[in-house]
Amino acid sequence: MGTHVIKMPDIGEGIAQVELVEWFVKVGDVIAEDQVVADVMTDKATVEIPSPVSGKVLALGGQPGEVMAVGSELIRIEVEGSGNHVDIPQAKLVEATPAAEAGKLQAHPQAQPQPQAAAYQAPAEPVAAPIVPRQPGDKPLASPAVRKRALDAGIELRYVHGSGPAGRILHEDLDAFMSKPQSNAGQAPSGYAKRTDSEQVPVIGLRRKIAQRMQDAKRRVAHFSYVEEIDVTALEALRQQLNAKHGDSRGKLTLLPFLVRALVVALRDFPQINATYDDEAQVITRHGAVHVGIATQGDNGLMVPVLRHAEAASLWANAGEISRLATAARNNKASREELSGSTITLTSLGALGGIVSTPVVNTPEVAIVGVNRIVERPMVVDGQIVVRKMMNLSSSFDHRVVDGMDAALFIQAVRGLLEQPACLFVE
Repeated sequence: MGTHVIKMPDIGEGIAQVELVEWFVKVGDVIAEDQVVADVMTDKATVEIPSPVSGKVLALGGQPGEVMAVGSELIRIEVEGSGNHVDIPQAKLVEATPAAEAGKLQAHPQAQPQPQAAAYQAPAEPVAAPIVPRQPGDKPLASPAVRKRALDAGIELRYVHGSGPAGRILHEDLDAFMSKPQSNAGQAPSGYAKRTDSEQVPVIGLRRKIAQRMQDAKRRVAHFSYVEEIDVTALEALRQQLNAKHGDSRGKLTLLPFLVRALVVALRDFPQINATYDDEAQVITRHGAVHVGIATQGDNGLMVPVLRHAEAASLWANAGEISRLATAARNNKASREELSGSTITLTSLGALGGIVSTPVVNTPEVAIVGVNRIVERPMVVDGQIVVRKMMNLSSSFDHRVVDGMDAALFIQAVRGLLEQPACLFVE
């Protein structure tokens, strides 16, 4: 038997280190070739790391939340044959323990790893533990997706035995828990029961990146917001007519491709809004291409895939690409290229859009257009009270680059195009 070491790969674009987000294997697991062993995150995207060999996991090279250098040892696997490694490793590989996982997860990239003097010893096969509640202070560890699934099922994670690294609760553990009859102890507490529990959630992976970007945007950008009410009755009638006529052959249209088209047309007269601002170099770049960032909410957080060259595509082409990008983002399959390079962002909460919002500018862009929900309201039209479909646009701008008058005129131009949708297609 030999040992195969998988090192943190060079993902490209000059990246020297990445964050370890999640393990999908644990010490003692037997894995197959091409099986994904871990997720790591760069500044732009989550990347899956597959195993090039089959074998048994001997050791893991870090804890979720650690920042690891490219080339450092990620995982050690026992394989048939000689493997690719003989010497005792110089990088410190740790076998995950509950104490280590519950400790501080902040990475220390400048700390020098210590050599290991003893050879690795494969642990005994895991033995199923009884399902008992954790003690106070012993917090259940689980990914956001597992937590949401448990919440939807009314399960308290402190009663679920975790089989992952450091006792992390996996989807398989939830499956096993739900497949067995449970006592009342494992059920969700009564709505009137007194609760004293608390939970600490490490800010790692995508959530850490979102927090950093939002904090940076609010610190650096001089935000101001502008809200306008739009009558989308005619637009909705056109959308439904097009779907009835072409939906089966070309695909169903949502409101988003119409909004993208309105942005494309309006930006022709407002090039200062389709721009990015390098505040360190003090340079504003006005873009001819309209690369629209589509804010997309997934299980792990907010991502912004980019609809490239929206100005050169038809209504249905943009609709199809928006759907593809949103699916890739929600499944954490979007590439770095698909998550970078936007020149203006469109954000919508759909039916949950509320009445007004104040979206945060997606730096280095200078504008973001927010879409609120459509509601039917009585309006006065030509002296008559009629029911119309109304929607607000809540948009934010970088006041260092965009003047208030220009922002208002731009949104008014978008409003005119949406209220008279034929103008979207008149050249």
